[in-house]
Amino acid sequence: MSSRRHEGGFTLLELLVALVVFSLVLLALREGFDAATRIFERQRVSLSAQDDLDAVDRLLRQILAHADPGSGRDGPLFVGGSHGLAFRGILPRSLGTNSVARASLSMPERATMRISLDQAHDLVLIWSPYRHVTEPVPAPDTRILLHNVTGLDCHYYSAGHWSPTWYGNTLPELIKLRLVFADDRTSSSDTMTGAETDGRHWPDIVIAPLLDALP
Repeated sequence: MSSRRHEGGFTLLELLVALVVFSLVLLALREGFDAATRIFERQRVSLSAQDDLDAVDRLLRQILAHADPGSGRDGPLFVGGSHGLAFRGILPRSLGTNSVARASLSMPERATMRISLDQAHDLVLIWSPYRHVTEPVPAPDTRILLHNVTGLDCHYYSAGHWSPTWYGNTLPELIKLRLVFADDRTSSSDTMTGAETDGRHWPDIVIAPLLDALP
């Protein structure tokens, strides 16, 4: 009986199996790369959002710590609501309308300011320069501090308790601001349906105003 010589090489079936296995390996690598890219992008966005929140935190502390308490005879210089507040204080140089002219001034510029949410759910700071003399008041300036803020909750501490409003000729001892984002008010139904969440969180901002009258 004659024996057949076995020739080297791959059969068509073996080539097909190898191609299938190679395709599965490439697919797994592609999925892993896409997942790593998504994680990196989320971390980048999260870090950027944290930087924005930190900058807003420092700005709010700066301007509210230097709110003008007045002399007690000027009427209310600080009016606080549950979702916003208005006051007179020292305007940071970075927010000045004319930085060149103000740079030569030895005294800091005062302004009437308001912190609130607008209709687009942006946290905004609105201010107008305060003048001791009677002159036309310029149009107010607006700075968007944060986008997509679900809520702004304000509380004011004095005489041993917190209140959601403040109106008087003096400043509260403490001011507490809570920035509310989408995650903080996401319902269980939103989670079940896979609705996109915000991902931002920030602790309450508590400021102790300087109670001495400004020079």
